[in-house]
Amino acid sequence: MKTLLVLCVVCTLVVFSVSMTAEQKLKNCNEVRAAYSSKGFNVNDVPNKGVNGAPLKVCPQGFSCCTVEMEEKLSQQSHTEIKAPVSRLSTNLQSTFRQRHDHFDKFFRELLKNAEVSLHNMFVRTYGMMYVQNAELFKNFFEALTRYYVSGGAAVNLDSMLSDFWADLLERMFRLVNVQYDFSDAYMECVSRHTEQLQPFGDVPRKLRIQLTRAFVAARTFVRGLTLMPEVVNKVSMVSASPSCVRASMKMLYCPYCSGQVALKPCQNYCLNVLRGCLANQADLDTEWNNFLDAMLSLAERLEGPFNFESVMDPIDVKISEAIMNMQENSMQVSQKVFQGCGQPKPNKALRSKRSMKDTGFNGRFRPYSPDARPTTAAGTSLDRLTTDVKKKLKHAKKFWSTLPETVCAGERIAPGDECWNGTAKSRYESVVIGNGLANQVSNPDVDVDITKPDIVIRSQIAVLKEMTSWLKAAHSGNDISIENGEDDDVGSGGEESGSGCDSPSCNTDRDMYFSTTQSPVNPKIDSVGSPSAGGVASQGSMALALCGLALALLAPHLR
Repeated sequence: MKTLLVLCVVCTLVVFSVSMTAEQKLKNCNEVRAAYSSKGFNVNDVPNKGVNGAPLKVCPQGFSCCTVEMEEKLSQQSHTEIKAPVSRLSTNLQSTFRQRHDHFDKFFRELLKNAEVSLHNMFVRTYGMMYVQNAELFKNFFEALTRYYVSGGAAVNLDSMLSDFWADLLERMFRLVNVQYDFSDAYMECVSRHTEQLQPFGDVPRKLRIQLTRAFVAARTFVRGLTLMPEVVNKVSMVSASPSCVRASMKMLYCPYCSGQVALKPCQNYCLNVLRGCLANQADLDTEWNNFLDAMLSLAERLEGPFNFESVMDPIDVKISEAIMNMQENSMQVSQKVFQGCGQPKPNKALRSKRSMKDTGFNGRFRPYSPDARPTTAAGTSLDRLTTDVKKKLKHAKKFWSTLPETVCAGERIAPGDECWNGTAKSRYESVVIGNGLANQVSNPDVDVDITKPDIVIRSQIAVLKEMTSWLKAAHSGNDISIENGEDDDVGSGGEESGSGCDSPSCNTDRDMYFSTTQSPVNPKIDSVGSPSAGGVASQGSMALALCGLALALLAPHLR
């Protein structure tokens, strides 16, 4: 009995001693004065000893080291401190993807420039003035591709541009392989209108159109996605905290000051409820944010595979060369079709005098393409390296918004266990941790959130992400639905390999069929290719073949 009595006395003394210590600290408020001053505030704002806390609006209204003026200043400070880690995380995310955007954009632009320079240098070195006099055709071609990359279908209709390029190339080649004839501009318009039906360049234009369209749509859309990410993060992170969030932050971070416990940190679950209340609207962004990132990851895989921009642009001069070689090999058949459709041209009187091939000044021979002789990268890297890096960053950015409370309420910002501030005292936090998002805040015990009023800025960014996701998914299938005139229906499905399939009506026509026209510049022939009216062309066959070398002197890039 005596032992029990002694234990009771000891416990009473310990409790009294602790109470006296806390009360003594509260009475002199020395620690509060030092901590308050360290925040940059005037130490004279802090009373020398505890005062009546009844006027306080947020903190417990007992004996306190805080005045109403102190509470207001500390509320502003709490707002700054609760926002700082969110701002820092958001800034890091923005910086990461601005850098990735710059890397990809520089890489794609340099690929375009390198392809143009490579073709130009090769042709100038091989053919000199014969190429220079016609170089604007290719210069315009690459300028149009660059505009399309920068501005998309709103600036350049890729299909029309490619059609014009091949039609112009056909006109120049056709004149060279038929130099014995004199062609009017009206006649050449007839030839150009039927470039697709003539198929003078074989299947190269069709394949190249598919490859270019898919690669450019994928590259443009992916870069646009990388541009969008920092913009969304910036706008969402700039959303102001609500008054109830500021109040809850003050209660969590600085009400311990008022009770004289300046070193006391909030319980982790308490911090989570406060942050989930403050970031409720941001958390609602998470679903569409993750969908957007998944679409970016899928398109990145397309860039690595069938829609590889680098693999399309790097050998584009070789592909154009292949087309020109097809024109050389089929020059007689092409000429027959043209003469049947557009009429028999007039002889060129200026070329009646005979000249040998030696007189043309062209003595070139073709050399096969050697992949080892070509540059493999642009901007000091490769597309594979860029996509491997950016995919890691995209995966790391998933669930960014929903995990912000856990990221903030960690480390030195909180106190583990029961030795923490629970909003009213140093004790265990008993409330249940509520879920993320606006709808869950109806039961938040620490932040008053009006779930009927979603933040307008964040809702608008959810809509922006949803729209961008639809563009990314379309690009994954080789389509660009972001351009002003709607979806580009002419691009094949994304499941095929580049250049596979046939989406042109001319693919289903016999290559030996002549074309007809209703507006021939000369009286058109209506006979088939094998009819007697084509006999005049055969007599010119030897001359056409003799001039094939001259045709290739203009454009064939295989010659080194």
